[in-house]
Amino acid sequence: MRQLPSLNTLRVFEEVARHRSFSQAALSLNVTQGAVSRQIKQLEDYLGVALFVRTPQGLSLTETGIRLSPQLAQAFDHIENALQAVRVPNLRQRLRVVVPPTWGTRWLSTHLRTFCERYPDISLSVTNTSAHDSLAEVDCIIRWGLEADSHCSSQLLVMERHIAVASPELFIDGQPPDVRTLPLLHILHDGKRLKVWENWLTAMGRDDVDAARGLEFSTLDQVIHTAVAGGGLAVIDRQMIEKELANASLLPITPVEVIGPYGYWLNVAHDKQGLSKVRLFTEWLGLVSNP
Repeated sequence: MRQLPSLNTLRVFEEVARHRSFSQAALSLNVTQGAVSRQIKQLEDYLGVALFVRTPQGLSLTETGIRLSPQLAQAFDHIENALQAVRVPNLRQRLRVVVPPTWGTRWLSTHLRTFCERYPDISLSVTNTSAHDSLAEVDCIIRWGLEADSHCSSQLLVMERHIAVASPELFIDGQPPDVRTLPLLHILHDGKRLKVWENWLTAMGRDDVDAARGLEFSTLDQVIHTAVAGGGLAVIDRQMIEKELANASLLPITPVEVIGPYGYWLNVAHDKQGLSKVRLFTEWLGLVSNP
């Protein structure tokens, strides 16, 4: 194990040696002059020799300080060059997030203004695929699923809250449409129907409806547009239709909600957790997902 003083202490020495001034070094490092003085004293104690001496002309390096200064400057240059060689170019303040397409369009896009206003220095890149040239470019993945991912830091953002909805034109004299007579709209996932209708009918205690009948679509957006147009009844996560519920282009058939079993999870690789941009995005998501 290397026996070295802290890099911060060595960095302070480099700044003092460059400026020949404790106060100027403190200003450059955005710390107090007392903090600079303590760091230099620690380094001198470690080395067992003085590095600076005060003269009528100001602060000067001792003979040891003169020998050490260029060696440290060269070492810091090597460190900087090594880091620049492996750092992903132009992504220092870019946050790349992979999201499910409908969630990104219908939920994330409606809330992003607050993130951009709060963190103007972070450039956000939102995509719906992880097929990048390098996975190192991906900072966060929003995933739809049943449980946490054991291969990374995985936290639940929000559970789905399904409600049955219909176009207002299907309501007659304020009465909701009969689910036994109108087409049921189904969502496909990996070629199979999601059991949202079965779960909702079970919660309602309805065994008089054939959940297998109706129309099926490959995307949730297609289901939503068909429902708005009056083409059938749909059971949809209410978080995906906030706009339609607000403008009454879709109305709940009943107030019953079915929670889960699926939810949206935030996955972050272990080596990305320490990045401040990831931490800020994680904190913001937690606030807007659970207001």
